[in-house]
Amino acid sequence: MSHFLSIEQLGANDIHRLLDSAARLKADRGRHAQPLAGQTWAMIFCKSSTRTRVSFEVGIRELGGFPMFLSKNDIQLGRGEPIKDTARVLGRMVHGAVIRTFAQQEVVDFAAFSGIPTINALTDDEHPCQILADLLTIREVLGGWEGRRIAFVGDGFSNMTRSWMWAAKRLGFELVVASPPSCQPPAEFMQALAAPNVTVTADPVAAVEGAAVINTDVWLSMGQEEQQEKELEFAGFEVNASLLSGAATGHIVLHCLPAYRGKEISDEVLEGHAATIFQQAENRLHAQKAVLVELAGGDAAPST
Repeated sequence: MSHFLSIEQLGANDIHRLLDSAARLKADRGRHAQPLAGQTWAMIFCKSSTRTRVSFEVGIRELGGFPMFLSKNDIQLGRGEPIKDTARVLGRMVHGAVIRTFAQQEVVDFAAFSGIPTINALTDDEHPCQILADLLTIREVLGGWEGRRIAFVGDGFSNMTRSWMWAAKRLGFELVVASPPSCQPPAEFMQALAAPNVTVTADPVAAVEGAAVINTDVWLSMGQEEQQEKELEFAGFEVNASLLSGAATGHIVLHCLPAYRGKEISDEVLEGHAATIFQQAENRLHAQKAVLVELAGGDAAPST
């Protein structure tokens, strides 16, 4: 694997290998090898962040590397320099790049022109690092996803749902996405996905019925904050106790955070499932370290 740009580009074996590596790195934290020793990794963030920035900075340091944080205002991207020019400069100076931006094409172009390992830390199209953390959490708490229904309640065509749909395609689990009609994936996307195990509905109650995992996210993605009228379309889509009454016994609730209590999730549900949700947040660190190790050509074995 040369880059980590999307779940779409991964195979099932890639996902399982990364999850196995993440589990070992988590178990051996502080005792594993440092494959990034002597390396500097640029962290180019055009979007604000808490979990992504902290987890990558800590992860790079724990693997022996040096993280260099660059906001869009720190570099010439903020003044209109083409991404391919930034890539060709940084590719001659640093050893890898983590990019959190808007357009998926920007991370694709950076990877192509920089010649260094590139990680998608979030774009408008996909959030692959978060999905790895979510899958790791499901495996830890429930033992896996085989034979279980996973429901996503919220924006049906956000970066999270797109990544979840590709994960379901690759791993074969049942995924039901509940979303207002105007926020559902277009027909051409579903045709390209071609995953009969992925269904979309406007009925959140039906989606959650029998689900072992109920996932949600903010209704307005980063950059959409001014579209307040869009929130009106999500009436009835709050993940609350009433909605969860039809879920499977022993179900878990996931939220990639930040959460807006009283909108996409009730305070009662978030606090009731806080242990899992913040375990999910912690797992960003371990999942991303697995990606860094993979791209550095190292392994997750404990250091001797």
